[in-house]
Amino acid sequence: MTAVTMHLGEIGQQLRAFRLESGMRADEIAARLGVSRAALYRYEKGEVIKLDTVQRLAELLNISPLTLLGVGIEYYSCPNRFFQKITQIEGDIEQILQVSDPVCYQVTSPAYDAILLEAHACQQEKEGSAVIDAPPILAQSKRRALYSQRKPSIISMLPENHIIDFLTHGVGASFPMSAPLRHKARQVAVQEIRNIITLIDSVPMGLQFSVVPKNISTTSCIFMRRSELMAVAINPFRSDCSAARTSGIAMITSSPEAVATHKQMLETLWQTSLKGQDAIDRLKTLVEQHGAV
Repeated sequence: MTAVTMHLGEIGQQLRAFRLESGMRADEIAARLGVSRAALYRYEKGEVIKLDTVQRLAELLNISPLTLLGVGIEYYSCPNRFFQKITQIEGDIEQILQVSDPVCYQVTSPAYDAILLEAHACQQEKEGSAVIDAPPILAQSKRRALYSQRKPSIISMLPENHIIDFLTHGVGASFPMSAPLRHKARQVAVQEIRNIITLIDSVPMGLQFSVVPKNISTTSCIFMRRSELMAVAINPFRSDCSAARTSGIAMITSSPEAVATHKQMLETLWQTSLKGQDAIDRLKTLVEQHGAV
């Protein structure tokens, strides 16, 4: 019962988000759940929900009841849907601990988004109807604004192998680009790494970086916490990926065992990664060796 109670607030948030995004009236949703409109609003506020209603709500949201209660796993084969979910979660969290991209998206510059939108437009023009999905960058574009508003604590560990690939191919490595655009993408990548160097040097409150040496293999994942509520995402999708040229399955779960195991792994990785001046020196070397001229 404790686990269910802990997730009532999150269940309410999902229900409210569905009501606002679906375009359905509150009366319609209440009828499909078999409850009154007043009960619907109470559930949105995080009040106790009956188990039979949980089952109907899970069917309405197209997820399993266990996932709705925070002990199951949500699977995402579409990077856009995954980043939409991550954006929703990050709108109400206090701490992020992650190892994934060669950058921390929340503190990237507008040039990062701009080059991806330009690359997508060129891809759309070249391939036409073959490119039907919007670029994943649009699905997560609110993450930077949310971070600026809320300033959650972020610890971001950057794998050295990912940084080398980032500097070598530039932002949006999976997008087909002309030579001039690819060079521009590499220049933006260099500037993003230089921005991280500046952030490490200035030591802003609540924002920390480290570099994971290339001899250490890692699983890309994100640990997210709000008070006693925690979740972990296993993520094969880079924030600068092309939806048309990306394949994988991302997973999000609040299972206590999964959360505890990944949190311990991330904390251990933080201890063994390069921090402070060591991280700055390594990033500068990588920019000199692999950055665009």
